[in-house]
Amino acid sequence: MSRPYSHLQPNARDSLELASLASSSPGPRTSTSSASSRSGISSSRKLSLEEEDPLDGRPAAVTGRGPHNRAFSVSSAFDFSSNLFPLSSTAGNGYAPIGAPISASNGRASLGGGLLEKHKTLSYLNGLSLIVGMIIGSGIFSSPRQVNVNAGSPGASLIVWAIAGFLAWTGASSYAELGGAIPLNGGAQVYLSKIFGELFGFLFTWCAVMVLKPGSTAIISIIMGEYLVRAVIGAEAENVSPWINKSVAISGLLVVTALNCISTKLATKMGDMFMFFKFIALFGVTVIGIVVALTGFSYSGESNQDWKNHGWFEGTSTSASSWAVALYAGLWTFDGWDNTSYVVGEFRNPTRELPRVIHTAMPLVIISYILANVAYFFVLPLSAINSSNTVAVSFGSAVFGPIGSLILALIVSASCLGTLNAATFTSGRLVYVAGKEGYLPALFGNLGFGTQTNEPSLSSLRTQNPISKTLAKLLGDSETGLFCTPINAMLLNFSLTAVYIIIGEFSTLLAFSVVAGYTFYFLTVLGLIVLRVREPELDRPYKTWITTPIIFCCVSLFLLSRAVFAEPVQTLIVAASEEDWGSP
Repeated sequence: MSRPYSHLQPNARDSLELASLASSSPGPRTSTSSASSRSGISSSRKLSLEEEDPLDGRPAAVTGRGPHNRAFSVSSAFDFSSNLFPLSSTAGNGYAPIGAPISASNGRASLGGGLLEKHKTLSYLNGLSLIVGMIIGSGIFSSPRQVNVNAGSPGASLIVWAIAGFLAWTGASSYAELGGAIPLNGGAQVYLSKIFGELFGFLFTWCAVMVLKPGSTAIISIIMGEYLVRAVIGAEAENVSPWINKSVAISGLLVVTALNCISTKLATKMGDMFMFFKFIALFGVTVIGIVVALTGFSYSGESNQDWKNHGWFEGTSTSASSWAVALYAGLWTFDGWDNTSYVVGEFRNPTRELPRVIHTAMPLVIISYILANVAYFFVLPLSAINSSNTVAVSFGSAVFGPIGSLILALIVSASCLGTLNAATFTSGRLVYVAGKEGYLPALFGNLGFGTQTNEPSLSSLRTQNPISKTLAKLLGDSETGLFCTPINAMLLNFSLTAVYIIIGEFSTLLAFSVVAGYTFYFLTVLGLIVLRVREPELDRPYKTWITTPIIFCCVSLFLLSRAVFAEPVQTLIVAASEEDWGSP
């Protein structure tokens, strides 16, 4: 269905054009009619977007013409009724009409105006490192205690770890389908807006930007600081002022944020490095545990015999409530599986890579977690595991003594640093998209420093001095060089995270994060089911089993209902806060 938009601004572009870039693949270009492909993006639009003149200093959306003096097409082949999935040309339920400005406050969101989605740099390995980097943080090294205590036995706790991993996998698979159907940056913000309307995307944006992302990042930063101080000071770390830990946490966060601001290439390279480091660390823990089990070696000379003398399912809890708490703790440790949804638009081939990333990362993490816990049971008595918040440090001490404690403390702090890198990368993209869509001031939707909105031109890149050229070649992105990243967005995330680190009141923040986070998880995955009903013909490069989102929705409702009964006051505070943010 084509609609004229002669009354709109000539430079106005919309997020659907990003979708066409995200879903297009390189290949020979042929002349086509205006009939749309199954993806809903007209072929003429794809040609117009793909053939922008790279030597033109002005944004193509401003000139209004491509290299062959041909005007850009603003026609659409979407023929969905206005009350359905808002990829149609309606402005009342989701995104603005095709060709209209994305928002009144940000009418310059054009493809030539510096968009991350225009320069596709993320590979399969980069996506893998984002998920692994976010999931494997401090939890598996520090505190599997909650799972073990509530499950009641080693065997039961391993089952809980497997179930929690599988349930997280169902959520990740659901997000993979949504990412393929809506290949844009922003994650749940974009999905909720396009399925349920702008209000839901707005609510998610403010919850995520103001609390969820900086709050969880602050917790990881504090843990990193504590372990690093413990590694340097040793046993005296228990008596150290908490402000020392917080200072180290803010310093680490500042370094990671600065490195992410330099270039996407540098950030992703760091993410890849940390991913391999984490897998090597978990593999090392597993191997050491097996060797100790086979040889009986220990630093004190007396090896743990609990795994031999007691049944692995001895003492298993029969309380449904205890199993629920154990599952709850396990799911929290697997949190971060939605990380790649925030950067779908930057994948070179999102429709192919996103499912591959999900279905590689999740089983690898699940297997690594289970093997690491088996190693803990081989080395440490069950009573020690159930009473320790620093299981990995106790593991190192039992096998290698003080030097083992030092090494494991450094490993945990480095793992947290890798999680900070992944969190900073994706949080910056979330804030950036929110700025582009008008949910936040337009300043946060810019690339580079200050109010800069345009990417560096090729002419400016050619006139750089030799040192700048060398740095750009080594650290910069191939097309945009250095500092063409959402710097303002990442600085906002850094500022909010630093505030939470300084405040340091995490009990209420943790309850808020869980309730609000799983509320939006539930709504987003429910949106997949709604989308299946409303738009059965929508192009879905990857389509999960329908049972997958149903299972995840049931689990989310279970967790939310438990939170309501366990913390009714805090749950009401969350609901009231979301209602206040949604009020005009």
